[in-house]
Amino acid sequence: MLEPAEVERIKALMEWEAGRDAPPEGFPTLPDMPAARYTSPEYYALEQEHIFRKSWLFAGHLDEIPEPGCYMRWHNAGDPIVIVHGMDGVVRAFYNTCRHRGAPVVTEDRGKSSRLMCGYHNWTYKTDGTLVGVPERQDFPPDFDMSCRGLLPVRCDMFGKVIFVNFDPDAPSLLDWLGPIAREWDEFAFDRIRLAARHSFELNCNWKVAMEANMEVYHVPFIHPTTVAPLVDSKRNLNTMYPGGHARMIAPPPRQTDREHVRAIDSPPEWQQIETVGELGRSCTQSYTLFPNWVSPLSNYFVPPLVFWPTSLTTTRLELVTMALDWGDGPAPDLWTVPEDSQPNGRQMSPIILEDTQFGEAIQQSMQSAAFRSVPLSYQEARIYSFHQACDRMIGIDNVPEELRIEQVIGEDWVWPNDPRTRQMLEERQAAE
Repeated sequence: MLEPAEVERIKALMEWEAGRDAPPEGFPTLPDMPAARYTSPEYYALEQEHIFRKSWLFAGHLDEIPEPGCYMRWHNAGDPIVIVHGMDGVVRAFYNTCRHRGAPVVTEDRGKSSRLMCGYHNWTYKTDGTLVGVPERQDFPPDFDMSCRGLLPVRCDMFGKVIFVNFDPDAPSLLDWLGPIAREWDEFAFDRIRLAARHSFELNCNWKVAMEANMEVYHVPFIHPTTVAPLVDSKRNLNTMYPGGHARMIAPPPRQTDREHVRAIDSPPEWQQIETVGELGRSCTQSYTLFPNWVSPLSNYFVPPLVFWPTSLTTTRLELVTMALDWGDGPAPDLWTVPEDSQPNGRQMSPIILEDTQFGEAIQQSMQSAAFRSVPLSYQEARIYSFHQACDRMIGIDNVPEELRIEQVIGEDWVWPNDPRTRQMLEERQAAE
């Protein structure tokens, strides 16, 4: 949770941001990014091998496997995974691959059983992955050791009721990965929120094109004039970059707007509020980028992540998730989608998301042209540049071909807990007195 002094500092810096007529003193000039980062098969392969195999990735919510014995399939990052609520109460993840001849152990999206049984030859596993049953055991060698042939685990951890997985056995813990964000998220009741909605949509653009539309407010007055613009003052927006490529944006509503009466993003007032959310979450748009592919505004009504999964160089699966406190007997809240019978899953993206995704396919096609050579970014788009720096570091800078690499110009002096803007603001105040 943000301390009162930090809240006051943030509020003061938002006003300071509105008054500046240039980027903050000492903020680095951001070099153009190579255009091929969005179009290169080579860079896409590096992302798949290093970023999505080594990062903590959103996998689901405990409501999807609520009781011991419940399981769910998950395959958003390539390899087929099964996530199991063990009979001992522990949530675990395994490769959904039988240790006999590679058949899937689980073939349904969701189910419940005290044992996981491969349908091919009925090899049977406990919910902790231990192999406990091999038909015709006598036909295998006498020294056949079942104890070393359990399901292969995938790192799995939870933040509250939200489940994350990581393919890298040497990755830091989830809490270390979250860093200071974990403390800031305490107020949003991750241990109490329920899964209200989870829907996926296919986009015809690179995953970064889709995600980066949600990582800056430069576009808000132009793309969202009647939806987001009444809630977000892009001039008073305050970006903070965190270690590991994570970032935070806090933006108040325009001064002429009474946020309590604008419902373009907020939910109806009868829905249960998260009483522990602080002043900024109640009065501002407080949004986080969790590296590599989660973006979410958090409020006193919702935890609603947008999660961007690359399915090819030029296609993306967008997951729209809404988590909220118990809604009782009423309809489950869904911030990002609306009913639409013509869609395969009976839902359509909300107007806000349609506004953000409407240009994705056209942008991708335009990027394929010879005219797309480099990407210049402004100070307001620094979160995007910082994200790309983290991508290269995750891949290994020396592994990135020089023509695709970006310069690591945003140094630690601009990454939390450091913030030179605070000093500049105080110095300007003193000079004015």
